[in-house]
Amino acid sequence: MNVTIQEEGIVNGGHLRKGVSLALCAFVLAEVNYPLLQPQSRLALFGLLGLLLLFLPSSMPSNRLSASVRQLLGWALAAVAVPGLSYVIIQTEPAFSRFWIGGAALGDRAGQEVAIDYGVGLLGLILVLEAARRAIGWTLPLLALAFLLYARFGASMPDWLFPHRGYTWTRIVSQTFLHSQGVFGIALKVMFTYVFPFVLFGAFLEATGATGFIVDFSQHLFRRSAGGPAKVAVMSSALMGSLSGSAVANTATTGTFTIPMMRRAGFAPHLAAGVEAAASSGGALMPPIMGAGAYMMLEIVSPPVTYLEILKAALIPALLFYLTLLLVVHLHSRRIGAARITADEAQIQRLSVAQGLLFLLAMAGLIAFLLAGFTPFRAVTLSLGVILLAAPWSKATRLHWRDVVQALSRAAKAGVPLIAAASCVGIVLGVVTLTGVGSKLPAAILPLARDNLIAALFLLMVSTIILGMGLPSAVCYLLMATLIGPMLAKLGLVPLAAHLFIFYFGMMSMVTPPVALAGYTAAAIAKANIMRSSFAAFRFALVGFVLPYAFVLNPSLLLLSEDGGVNLLHILASLPTVLVGVLLLAVGTTGYFSRRTGLWPRFILFPAALVLILLPGLDVMQLATKGIAVLAGGSVLWRNARYVPTPAIAECMTGLLGTQTANGESGV
Repeated sequence: MNVTIQEEGIVNGGHLRKGVSLALCAFVLAEVNYPLLQPQSRLALFGLLGLLLLFLPSSMPSNRLSASVRQLLGWALAAVAVPGLSYVIIQTEPAFSRFWIGGAALGDRAGQEVAIDYGVGLLGLILVLEAARRAIGWTLPLLALAFLLYARFGASMPDWLFPHRGYTWTRIVSQTFLHSQGVFGIALKVMFTYVFPFVLFGAFLEATGATGFIVDFSQHLFRRSAGGPAKVAVMSSALMGSLSGSAVANTATTGTFTIPMMRRAGFAPHLAAGVEAAASSGGALMPPIMGAGAYMMLEIVSPPVTYLEILKAALIPALLFYLTLLLVVHLHSRRIGAARITADEAQIQRLSVAQGLLFLLAMAGLIAFLLAGFTPFRAVTLSLGVILLAAPWSKATRLHWRDVVQALSRAAKAGVPLIAAASCVGIVLGVVTLTGVGSKLPAAILPLARDNLIAALFLLMVSTIILGMGLPSAVCYLLMATLIGPMLAKLGLVPLAAHLFIFYFGMMSMVTPPVALAGYTAAAIAKANIMRSSFAAFRFALVGFVLPYAFVLNPSLLLLSEDGGVNLLHILASLPTVLVGVLLLAVGTTGYFSRRTGLWPRFILFPAALVLILLPGLDVMQLATKGIAVLAGGSVLWRNARYVPTPAIAECMTGLLGTQTANGESGV
């Protein structure tokens, strides 16, 4: 409800809100490329502009008392936020040194703060908690409050809750707000430096119509394929998700179009919602943009990695996830006899060449700038310039000044929840640093890892999914990486693979009942039962719970190795068995190959698929085990196929790519 209120306020706001939106976008673009402010004051101004957009109420009058009260409260919070966060800027920037208390900057008087410092800090924490509540609900603010109480009453905690000596409220306020290890720490820094520029990039692509080209292209690609609407959902969500990095935003954007199409094609409402939610949940791992988690890895992974290394590592898992999802959707469509896309339904029209070229040009430019050695924020800024230079050459992509203003407003609207969430998670990270719980938790898990690595990874998976319930995947990753980061280096795993493992399950928490935010969003669009939709999304995205184990145990799937090189022979040897395992998993999940598969054959398919996907080695024993799994799974497919297996597999592949006509003949 709170999110809806704020979104309506952003959309319907007057000149003040538009002015703040434009100021936010202009400030970020200027400051990330040509920094002038101190790091803490830069983030304070970034947070201030974001909080103003959250708190400023709609200028539209309301006759309802409750709405009037909310508007007055919004104005009051905005009025308090301005001096509260401006105080941090004034007490940090050398330009305001004459106003510094005691002649020292805020960062230089740690431990010697005065009463006004603590008062502003406490007020700032309240503002951040309320902003997070309005933006993403109660989960993260309650978690932050729990950590604040843990910091204060640590001496009273039982042994299993990692007790500590406890800290005063003034020390906690100083740590979490007044200095650079809390609200104005790594979380907000990542949002400012990396995420928001990419949000701007996506907003301008949308303004030119280039993102609409994604859906149109997907429709044309799958219009002759069984269950074509569901495949459109998968393809468009993969590409759109790379731009947004948010499973919920992706579901809300593409789901309004794809879910009604799937329902008309024969999908039950909860299944249509499940397909869309599952497809949207993987977008944060899809190169070349990915989600905020990729940018956080730049700051956290040790030894440091480059953005290109992260993109390269994410490529094969992302492709395997969406290939499996396409297979599952195709087989399920054949099982229920789902219809193809009709000409009327798809509104088949000629694809806009200009929009397609602009989309490809923007993506190619981004990758080229990254390969040329530019930092991610400089590369995306230059790519944004490419869009602005190329757009006017065609009427289909041309931007007028109103389009530019709307794009900037949309970018600010999309960035506001990220700013609120990052600020709030900074409170948690500040407490973790203050209390040392980040080193105590790994100390408890590490003995288990020494005895059984799979058990330790399973515990990490469960912890990440539970923590991710109700949180954006990037926020979940940041919390887990901070809490168990010291342990990852001791697990004997490739560091980037271990961090991707955490991020992947933070992403999968979006489709894990009982709190599956992407499933909830899709269910609302489909007008379906929330829990049935969430469980359907979980089932469709099942491969997402297997792949992280595969690539963390077999880093060659990430184009990595323990010695830092890339073993091409190992990749070529591992990938085919993984692909066969993916096929067996898809058949086992849907219970269909060329006809329905019984229950007992599926009990054979699942273990065979897990062996082929998870078993990393290439020694004689493991190759023999994989061979047995191939024979077991292949025999099930052979018995299930109406004809010989080769035509059945060929039919599966051609149907997947949408190259069959309604009569089963090949078509273009």
